[in-house]
Amino acid sequence: MKTEIRIAGFGGQGIVLAGQILGKAAAYSGMNVAQTQSYGAEARGSAAKSEVIISDTKIGYPHVRKSDILIAMSQEALDKNLKDLKREGILVIDSTNVQKQPETEAKIVKIPATETAEKEFGAKIYANMMMLGALSKVAPLADDEMVEKAIQETVTRDNRLNIQAYQKGRKLAD
Repeated sequence: MKTEIRIAGFGGQGIVLAGQILGKAAAYSGMNVAQTQSYGAEARGSAAKSEVIISDTKIGYPHVRKSDILIAMSQEALDKNLKDLKREGILVIDSTNVQKQPETEAKIVKIPATETAEKEFGAKIYANMMMLGALSKVAPLADDEMVEKAIQETVTRDNRLNIQAYQKGRKLAD
C-alpha cells in the first residue's frame, strides 16, 4: 500500500518540519519513505509544501502526483493544491486560516490549529504539530509512539510542547 501526502501552507508555519517528522515516524514504523520539500525564494510568508510518500514496497518516484491526503494550512495552499487531491482522498484543513470550504468528494477534517496553538501553547508555531496529530488520528500512517519519538529527535527545543500540540491535534480530530 502506498500513500501520498502533501502538506502545504506558507513559509514559517513549519510545513517542512511536519513532513520530516512524518517521514521519520513512518520509517521508524518500518515503512519505505520518500520526503521532498519546496518553498518560495523569500521563505517566510511565501508558498511552502512538503511531500511524503509512505509505502510498504519500493518507491519509484519521490514526488506526489495525486495526493491521497492534503493538509492545507492556508487558503492559498488549499486553492493551489486541491486539484491534485484524489476524489476519495482526505483533506485536513486548518480552519483558522482556511475560510472558504471547497467543493470536494474527499473526506474533510477541520481543526482550528493556529487559533488553538496560540490560545493553548502561546504561539502559532505549534499549529503544524496539531495538524500532524489530526492527520495521525484520521489516517494512522505511523505508530503514535514513533511520531512522538520523531518529534523528540527532530525538534531541537520545546519537545514537550510539540508533543502536547501533536496530542491536542489528535483530540481535535475526533
